Amino acid sequence: MVLLPFSLISLRLIWIPLSAVLNLFGISVTFWLLPIVWVAAAGVLFVRFAQTLLLTPALGARALTIEESSVAQPVWQEVAAAAGINPDKFVLRVIDADELNAFACGGHLVVTTSFSLRHLGPRELAGVFAHELSHHLGLHTVSLTLIHWFSLPIIALARVGFAVKNVARAATDTFVAHSSALTALGRVISAVLTAVSWIFLIVLYASDAVGNLVGHRSEFDADQRSVRLGYGRELASALNTVIAHGGGQRSIGWRQRLNASHPPARTRVARIEATLRHPSGI
Repeated sequence: MVLLPFSLISLRLIWIPLSAVLNLFGISVTFWLLPIVWVAAAGVLFVRFAQTLLLTPALGARALTIEESSVAQPVWQEVAAAAGINPDKFVLRVIDADELNAFACGGHLVVTTSFSLRHLGPRELAGVFAHELSHHLGLHTVSLTLIHWFSLPIIALARVGFAVKNVARAATDTFVAHSSALTALGRVISAVLTAVSWIFLIVLYASDAVGNLVGHRSEFDADQRSVRLGYGRELASALNTVIAHGGGQRSIGWRQRLNASHPPARTRVARIEATLRHPSGI
């Protein structure tokens, strides 16, 4: 993973002030404890209880209401039975949003929107659940969760770098404007901090772009697995509903394509329908 060395460098740079603070309290700890703890914490993210406790609020999600459960649970149990798994292995959560959307997260979460529960019929909802379950069965959510987790130190360092750069520039303009040498030094420090921050952000953006391209393949794979589970038509119908509401449009230009986390809904529908016409190709 291209993020790992930059994540490690970010942790090392973050460790410098953190170590100084610990030393003030007479605490001496080796740097390698930080990456070890960070990796161990990544493992905790895949524990069902931890996901329910930590990721649910982090995603802005909540537990389903009694009314929502009466709609979603029977459909979910049907899809889980079709896949031959225990439905209680996964946790359903909902986000209050006025859009048709759903996603799988971590190793146990299946999240949809309140709008989806209100506007999708039981068969369409089954297609959506089959698709998200397919992400879990294909282990797509594992790589995505790890990418997000290991990118956090990079994001933190980049933000700190830009913040310190702004402070350095303001201090230079305010306190040392009378000295050309000190002004030049302040400008150099600000430029170096900007350059370092942008290097880390470029790595992050490049990783996101590659991740999105790989993510397109995982979306198609999850669609195909949904067809094998017997929910191809239901998923295609749900995607057509997304299209009818103005979503899932084709990206225009290479920048939009790199930033798009999902392939166009029309392309996905076309592939699903082609597979349904020629099931031997599954």
